Amino acid sequence: MINSLRFIILLLISLNLNAQNKYKASNEILNIIEHTKLKLTPNFQKEEMEGEAWISAKPYFYTTNSITLNAKAMIIHQVKSNDGRMLKYEYKNDSLTIQLLNNYTKDQIFNIYIKYTSRPKEVKEKGGAAVTDAKGLYFIDPRDEDPEKPTQLWTQGEPTSNSVWFPTIDSPNQKSTQEIYLTVPKKMVTLSNGKLISQVQNANDTRTDYWKQTQKHAPYLFFIAAGEFALIKDSWKGKEVNYYVEKDYEPYAKEIFGLTPEMITFFSKKFGYDFPWDKYSQIICRDYVSGAMENTTAVIHAENANQKHGQLVDENIWEDVIAHELAHHWFGDLVTTESWANLTVNESFANYSEYLWREYKYGLDHADARREEEIKGYIAQKDNYSKNLVRFNHNKPLDVFDAVSYNKGGAILHMLRNYLEDDAFFKGLEKYLKDNQYGTGEVHQLRLALESVSGKDLNWFFNQWYYGNGHPKLEIKTEYGDKYVNLAVFQKQGTPLFEFPVKVEIFEGKTSKTHTIWVNKNELNTFKIETQKKANLVLFDADNYLLADVEENKTTEQYIFQYKNAKRYLARKFALIGIAEEQEKNAEVVKILQLALSDKYFGIRILALELLNFENKNILDQTILKIAELALKDEKTLVRSKALEILLKQENIEKFITVFESGLKSESFGVLGKSLEGLYKIDKEKANLAIKEINLKDIEGDLLNSISKIIIENKDESKISTVSKVAGDYLLNSFKNPETAKFQKIGFDWIMSGDYLQETKNVTTAVISFYKKYNKFSENVKKIANSAIDDAIKLKESAYSVKKTTDLKNQLDFILNAKKIINASN
Repeated sequence: MINSLRFIILLLISLNLNAQNKYKASNEILNIIEHTKLKLTPNFQKEEMEGEAWISAKPYFYTTNSITLNAKAMIIHQVKSNDGRMLKYEYKNDSLTIQLLNNYTKDQIFNIYIKYTSRPKEVKEKGGAAVTDAKGLYFIDPRDEDPEKPTQLWTQGEPTSNSVWFPTIDSPNQKSTQEIYLTVPKKMVTLSNGKLISQVQNANDTRTDYWKQTQKHAPYLFFIAAGEFALIKDSWKGKEVNYYVEKDYEPYAKEIFGLTPEMITFFSKKFGYDFPWDKYSQIICRDYVSGAMENTTAVIHAENANQKHGQLVDENIWEDVIAHELAHHWFGDLVTTESWANLTVNESFANYSEYLWREYKYGLDHADARREEEIKGYIAQKDNYSKNLVRFNHNKPLDVFDAVSYNKGGAILHMLRNYLEDDAFFKGLEKYLKDNQYGTGEVHQLRLALESVSGKDLNWFFNQWYYGNGHPKLEIKTEYGDKYVNLAVFQKQGTPLFEFPVKVEIFEGKTSKTHTIWVNKNELNTFKIETQKKANLVLFDADNYLLADVEENKTTEQYIFQYKNAKRYLARKFALIGIAEEQEKNAEVVKILQLALSDKYFGIRILALELLNFENKNILDQTILKIAELALKDEKTLVRSKALEILLKQENIEKFITVFESGLKSESFGVLGKSLEGLYKIDKEKANLAIKEINLKDIEGDLLNSISKIIIENKDESKISTVSKVAGDYLLNSFKNPETAKFQKIGFDWIMSGDYLQETKNVTTAVISFYKKYNKFSENVKKIANSAIDDAIKLKESAYSVKKTTDLKNQLDFILNAKKIINASN
């Protein structure tokens, strides 16, 4: 699973996960389910589902005459044995305990039948940071009341919510095969685990689809979805690889997901284990309660994955997520965490696989940039520092779905890879997968597999990184002698103190030599390293493997040397940041920042554009032609957009009209949007004519914002429906992008001040969605949403007092009802 909102949440969050924590043992296995067969008929009007379950199970070891299943918020109608005899049962506190007719011994199969009704609206359990709701089964616009939203059904099981829609032993250390018969309106397309075996047309305008999963997997990975989806077919080595999207996104599905077959090949080779499942499908659903989920062979993605060509030209913002969920099909689905305390054997590997894919596909700079984002996400929340990676003392399973299990865990794997080196590391992963395939795993098994392959004892590593907490906070001091370097490494974090190897690259002129030093569990570690002559620079953690907060004091000259000579992304980035404040008084610094505008990695080029002080006329005059060149023809459209953004702020903007006009030909929504904004400042009539050539129904993202900004400035009522698509986003952008939020708020006020029925509903619904999505992360969200609704009420009341139309009254009532929805929620 991945939470796509994790970085936004850091801006809102003030989570209190430090409730009373108790030791959480692994679930005791009394019975084990071998096979689950379900017949399911959703009732969209009631938002319930009628179900029949046939469960084959057996005692795990001890003789038993009962089985207890998780069954949340259900109505249980019947429980029978396989020969049709009624069985006694007790249903209490979401647990269904069934008395069997006989005693059963180890490996002796028994079969039970349960008829039930699933009632997700009755679920009392709350969600958390990674999964914002725990209802298990979700009906989206079930009565077709919202013209802006399709009717859909989907499920979300992790960690323990699938027992809302079928009775099971809802624990990750259970594994079974499955069959699902799903009956839906015949216009709908369905998806579930495994293969689609058959489809039967029924007399009542419905269809029953039969899905079968023949390989065992955990109950939290069971999945169903239904809706009016387009199905786009792909393949890998003769296996189906399919993409399910809303019909508006059918032309872009292969652009969004089309690298999947190549990813499957890559991970199969990297992990030494061919993709093990019958097929691989991915579906994008509305109002999903997380980012994405690795349901076996049937991955669900949030609607953030929906992108159009003009956005994908800039970058596929969902590619990391696609890689993450695919990697779970080895780490998580094939070998599943034995307990939620050991979640790291699922999520850390999926997290690190994002790095592995980037490294393979786009190079080290792009991979290192991702790793830095992940580490920042972990370090930004100080309450992470006290949490062990393997966490038996958690309050509830959702508590371990955090930046420790994901971000920190991925970074630790990177260190482990560096220490063992690639051959041993990946051979160790292969052994771990093969030894535990279709079963469960925990961190000790991972350690033993890596030790078996490498011959190294790894207890020291696992004890401090997996069973301990925190990370090193280091201060590095360097003394440069004539033929030596003295290096002092201070551990300033207090306890615990860490032991680790780290690579140090020492430059003597343009040549360098790398040394590996061991920092021991001391507050101060000192090293004297001999050199051939006086060194120019010491680069600590030269390969960017260490998870640590590192503080170094380098001179401007050393940072300049570092940018010119260091190979890795972070060394170049930190060098530029280190010298940026000196650009007002040091011409050489300006030259280096200008040099970085031609860096091989687009992320550094963008950083240089952000760091250069263009308020200084001399710096601007020296650089403006290079900025225009980047805006006109940089190979990366993200760089072009950033350069165009800078040109937009210049007083003599008309000088760059040819640059903006050239940008109108770009396929990139970012470049096209900034070019339209620039042209509008120079020649409004020409910009408005250009907008007329664009299908406003087919734009999103940066281009939608840019055109909306122009429409707002024009006060063009004929295009106000376009503005309504972004006006409600000002709440979130007040955290993410205040400059964008400003014009979106103007659009919000414009819509609320006038008689715009559908637009008012669109924007008000966006406010409600913002509240529902983020309220769990901060109590401030309710205040922010209420403030927006209060503004809307005042503006709409003022409009109604002037022009008392029925439509305006309906709009006001809609907004007032939104306030009730917000204040009625917990």
